Amino acid sequence: MKALIVDGYVDEPALLGVPPYVSTYPRYVAGIFHMVGIETRYVTIDTIRKKKSWDMGNEYDFLIMIAGLSVPGRYRGGTPMTLQEVRKILDCNTRPSKILLGPIVWGYALKGGQKAIKVHFPDIQLALVGRNFRKLFEYLTGKVFEGDEYELIDEAAPLGAEIVKQHPDYPLVICEVELSRGCERKDGFCSFCMEPILWGKLKHRSVKGVIEEILALMKHGVKAFRLGRSANILAYGEKNGVPQPEILEELFSGISSLNPQVLHCDNANPHYLVLHRQKTLRILETIVHHNTPGDVLSFGVESFDEEVIRRNNIQSSPEEVIEAIRIVNEVGGKRVDGVPKLLPGINLLFGLPGENRRTYDINFTYLRKILDENLLIRRINIRKVMVFPSTPLHKMLEESDTSIDQRKFKNFKMRVREEIDLPMMRRVFPTGSVLRNVVVERKEGLLTTGRQLASYPVLVKIAGWKEKDGKIVDVKIVDHSARSVMGIIEGRSLNTAEFEEIKAVPGVGKKRAQRLILARPFKDWSEVEKLIDDRYVYKRLRDVFTL
Repeated sequence: MKALIVDGYVDEPALLGVPPYVSTYPRYVAGIFHMVGIETRYVTIDTIRKKKSWDMGNEYDFLIMIAGLSVPGRYRGGTPMTLQEVRKILDCNTRPSKILLGPIVWGYALKGGQKAIKVHFPDIQLALVGRNFRKLFEYLTGKVFEGDEYELIDEAAPLGAEIVKQHPDYPLVICEVELSRGCERKDGFCSFCMEPILWGKLKHRSVKGVIEEILALMKHGVKAFRLGRSANILAYGEKNGVPQPEILEELFSGISSLNPQVLHCDNANPHYLVLHRQKTLRILETIVHHNTPGDVLSFGVESFDEEVIRRNNIQSSPEEVIEAIRIVNEVGGKRVDGVPKLLPGINLLFGLPGENRRTYDINFTYLRKILDENLLIRRINIRKVMVFPSTPLHKMLEESDTSIDQRKFKNFKMRVREEIDLPMMRRVFPTGSVLRNVVVERKEGLLTTGRQLASYPVLVKIAGWKEKDGKIVDVKIVDHSARSVMGIIEGRSLNTAEFEEIKAVPGVGKKRAQRLILARPFKDWSEVEKLIDDRYVYKRLRDVFTL
């Protein structure tokens, strides 16, 4: 018997599976099929689109589709499967038993600012939300799995690791690795969040299980990992509501001993961080000791407006968020090649009850406060809420709808990009910083774009890249925009650099670049200094090029 896994990509509060990310779902599914002796093939929805092979499931006994978004996002690596595509695949494949997995089981929405619609697929034999992998095992075998869900996953995940080789981007992928499910809060949950609905109460996976899965993935050529399947990494392994720094040390030291190229994490709760300051400080020190540069702790701030916070049961107060940012800056601000080891990221969400025109001003005031305090944040995500059935928000909006002022939202976003993001980008990635192992993506005019395999990698525009430079390059940063950085290949000599590379340095321009090229070769920097009549431009050239 054979099974086909179609990865339509998922995006959840604590799980990302849009390329280059590979979510836990296809690996777990492949592992369970392996356990019961069924051969699996793995394809992405983009592969099916490209080949127009909508009926390829007819060659198999089982067809598993993974799909659904429960948080909004913008993606460069792939496009999540649409509802129409799910139905098209179902219609075109009559032979196999069909299994549907992911947030789409709860509802479908493709972008923020929408209410998810409840969907029904009469020709699905088994529909699974993430926490029900035991049901898949029992469906395939007719037997009850003697153990809990994480015992099944710890057995299946290493067996399913090999399917990453079938990913179209392999080996340039980053695997999400699961630490826990659910949320540690005891006072209820945020009005809009799907995490407790999808996953239930907080439950932790064993350190041993996590490390064995990562070891299996590394044996199959994966080098980049994000501990992303966790609502709050600081609460991993907590006992009676108290953080356990020793467990995080065991986890991170065990993973780093395997020498992954990338070790990053994702979500953290700023309220929890401040409430348990002494213990979470130790956890942050552990993360910074073992992680790789450019790591991000995502803070689900959602709003700095206290009325919005109150009405939507958001836990962190504005001052707690600012204090949490200070703490992470203190520990994570150390730099490698000019890049900080660990910084906070901020998520802001619009369309929530209690929101009004003043909410935009309040949010901007606090973002300005962060900037004025010379604190660093890696990125600000500004989103429109997705409203799912079964969430408190769904009922709240039935009683009193909150519409988003589209003009106000757009203006706020533009103002943040120009007045907050741009100066912040210059601070986080100063000129001369080096981004290691940037994966080249595509040529766009005279520039080439790329990103690192990382947690929220910055978009890098590379001047002067040639095919001979290779698919993976180290990039020295020369300039900044609100959402990207400009760079050249590290180690470029001013004596041999391309015209476009020299011109990319701020202040050089076309005429100075031509003058430099005509005057080459330079014996030393004093000759360059005589030619350049601006000491700041001269300094930038020295920061970027060798001779």
